[in-house]
Amino acid sequence: MKQLFSLISLLFVLSGSAQHGRKIFGKDPLVNLENFDKQRVHWGYFLGFSSYDYKFSYKENKPDINVDRTIGFNVGLVGDLKLMDYINLRFEPGLFYTQRNLTYPEFTRELDAKREVNATYIHFPLLLKFSSMRTGNIRPYLLAGLSRTLNLSSNSKSQDDNLQQKFRVKQWTSNYELGFGIDLYLEYFKFSPSIRGVFGIGDELIRDVDPNSPWTGNVKSMSTRAVMVNFTFH
Repeated sequence: MKQLFSLISLLFVLSGSAQHGRKIFGKDPLVNLENFDKQRVHWGYFLGFSSYDYKFSYKENKPDINVDRTIGFNVGLVGDLKLMDYINLRFEPGLFYTQRNLTYPEFTRELDAKREVNATYIHFPLLLKFSSMRTGNIRPYLLAGLSRTLNLSSNSKSQDDNLQQKFRVKQWTSNYELGFGIDLYLEYFKFSPSIRGVFGIGDELIRDVDPNSPWTGNVKSMSTRAVMVNFTFH
């Protein structure tokens, strides 16, 4: 939660300084890109960062698996289709790099207790964007939708498992996404910082061959949780 609040604070700091001194909150702001939102289709790209986690549920009451999150990097494209004045359909395919470090507290030997889960994702979200009325050069919005994710680093076809230090996950996963952002209309382009939560649907874990494996035997399900901050340019 501390990371989430820090990201939200960063989002508002950026939105407050983006006009470089232009009068955007006053009664008579200098209006930029007046006809931008009249376009039926427009394109853009995004850069950003993310923090990925796993949500575990267990069969029995045993020590939890600890997840150490790291900050990853995002880059991708944006296609935006105007459905009506305040609703747009967005497709945002992107490439995401991240890493999660798992710790099993019941082990004393580091070779058994630590698992690094590196991931290179190709992310395919289809989102609805619900915008408010534009006020000067600012327009807040909400995002909601579904996505599919291809993990290029998945070792799902490996015959080795945790006995050989191989923590296996599925190649394809499904998610739902919720977020919000702010459109800032600058002199030559539209800049949109946003923050979004990604919530995995279904179980992503591939179990070890041994059904009583100390690494996977007690896991009922494992699904992705992530917070993304994107900076989009149109």
